[in-house]
Amino acid sequence: MPEERWLDAFADYLRAERRASEHTVRGYVKDIGQFADHLRKLGVTDWSNVAQHHVRSFLAERREHGSSGRSLGRKLSALKTFYRFLRRRGVTAHDPFADMRSPKAAKRLPVFLYPEEAAELLERPDVGTPLGLRDAAVLELLYGCGLRVGELTALDVGAVDLSLGVVAVHGKGSKERIVPIGEYASLAVRRYLAEARPLLLKRPDERALFLNARGTRLSDRGVRLVVSRYAAKLSRSVRLTPHALRHSFATHLLEAGADLRIVQELLGHANLSTTQVYTHMTRDHLRSVYGAAHPRA
Repeated sequence: MPEERWLDAFADYLRAERRASEHTVRGYVKDIGQFADHLRKLGVTDWSNVAQHHVRSFLAERREHGSSGRSLGRKLSALKTFYRFLRRRGVTAHDPFADMRSPKAAKRLPVFLYPEEAAELLERPDVGTPLGLRDAAVLELLYGCGLRVGELTALDVGAVDLSLGVVAVHGKGSKERIVPIGEYASLAVRRYLAEARPLLLKRPDERALFLNARGTRLSDRGVRLVVSRYAAKLSRSVRLTPHALRHSFATHLLEAGADLRIVQELLGHANLSTTQVYTHMTRDHLRSVYGAAHPRA
């Protein structure tokens, strides 16, 4: 099974034709590599000889190793995409995934912060240091603009227009959207650019907006470490990720009465159904709406 050659070609296809992010490419290639390892254990040596029971045994094995329904669904999606790629390249005419449905993922409400918790988090960085100023700007943009972590780390200095109060964001599929920057985020970014970034900068031709201590582009992992470090100092113990700040952004907008389609545009969602997950309400908000609206409240 010459999986290495086809996995490399598949990765190139995802980047060039599907415009997939590096995170997606790595995840898909890892999933297919796991499947190839499983097939070798079963004695299957050719992609054309794969049957549905091989796929089902692979998913069962992954579930035994702790994969969630959501993770199994992603693995199945990766395999389906890979086989469409193989069929188009004439490697196989076989489709072992016909009529296979993705495992149901347990519905989970997104993790989010209450507004007062978000305010507490944003006040944690020590703005008396260059890295503290950077961290403050990072947190303000994640929460104030609802950015994905990859969108934030991909920002160059020229993407932010503080005079207009907007940031040009390249989202999934390289789709660009313009997101307004609030007053707090604008002030944090302005201070970072004026007082911190020049001290962190090592090469004058570096275009990245956010820099690490070595003067190079801040990575996704670096942002996750920033968020988790300040989350550990919150009064309520919560396991926080950068995406939780995006969840908080959407939740707080909707609870304040923002239109769902406007929030969809701000988040860069292709489908409204993706945004609807944020229409959950906090207990306090439900109680206040009930108290104001029901005649017997």
